[in-house]
Amino acid sequence: MEDYFPSLPEEATAPGISFSFANIEQPDFDFDLLPSWIEAVIQQHKCTLGALSYIFCSDPYLHQLNVEYLDHDTLTDIITFPYAEPPMVSGDLYISLDRVVDNAQDRSLSFGQELRRVVIHGVLHLCVYGDKTPEEATRMRELEDEALTMFGER
Repeated sequence: MEDYFPSLPEEATAPGISFSFANIEQPDFDFDLLPSWIEAVIQQHKCTLGALSYIFCSDPYLHQLNVEYLDHDTLTDIITFPYAEPPMVSGDLYISLDRVVDNAQDRSLSFGQELRRVVIHGVLHLCVYGDKTPEEATRMRELEDEALTMFGER
């Protein structure tokens, strides 16, 4: 991993969770409720919180990252770039708020419910859970549901 991120700034490796917004306005949502829940989910999966940076953006912004870094010419709700290997949970998580809005409508969920699902989906990836096969996708959904129950949903 060191070769992939040879010169991370010190603040990128300090434990903690940050939220920022790239080319999009901050939605009316209480982000202050998320860090303790995210950390509890990380601990539940026997992992340790490192530096997590959530960057919320638009579809075009995330699409460009998807094309440039993953060679995927598709829209997605989240892209996760790890800084470390489990059990350390550290990385950048880019989330398209456009996708969150659309997915919430498609699933008849509130914006907040869908946003929390996507937020924790990225964390679960960093805890080493995949979603490429049907079995992995089913397990990922179960883990998301467990995490949402911890938050008080479902």
